[in-house]
Amino acid sequence: MSRYTHVIFDFGGVITASPFEAFNRLEEERGLPRDFVRRVNATNPDDNAWAKFERAEIDAASFDTEFAAEARALGHELEGEAVLAVIAGAVRPAMVAALDTLKAQGFTIACITNNVPGGKGIKGAGMTRSEEAANEVASIMARFAHVIESSKAGVRKPDPAIYLMMCEALGVEPANCIYLDDLGINCKPASRLGMHAIKVTSGEQALADLSAALGMALP
Repeated sequence: MSRYTHVIFDFGGVITASPFEAFNRLEEERGLPRDFVRRVNATNPDDNAWAKFERAEIDAASFDTEFAAEARALGHELEGEAVLAVIAGAVRPAMVAALDTLKAQGFTIACITNNVPGGKGIKGAGMTRSEEAANEVASIMARFAHVIESSKAGVRKPDPAIYLMMCEALGVEPANCIYLDDLGINCKPASRLGMHAIKVTSGEQALADLSAALGMALP
């Protein structure tokens, strides 16, 4: 029997394809250096436009302006609206099937996602930009026992508080949880708290590592 009873998922880059792939396509289209968006977001990471937007401290219009200023300071022109327009990744069907398998096997599943507030052109935790995509995200979110969204909680990963907030909501110790995220910086605090952290590089790798940790086959 696995000692793990709860599996906690990030959303973008885990349940969906990585937004970084979309960023790279945008950069190529605009003639920008590869990974420029990541560079902007890695500069002053706790208080830049992205961090403030994910904590709902600014709205979409302010993000658009502030991100553009940060990009300009690094030598290139790129508006925040263009980044938001491409951020929602395609859903990985195998990951959704795994959610259903885990629930059927008696595991509690949950989600911690850094996201931005809903608003004009932005819908739901997946930052989707169409009604169809928003409905798809909503159907996935309904599977989780609990969801923490940074834009609603006012705290974002990698702040350890957000992981402890989830454990408290679920009534579980970190040592009984597995946590999956596509960013190593978000996996580290989960691991330090005692969770078994899995850094996701692809859907296939995530399911293989999760299967190994649980001692059971996942689709």
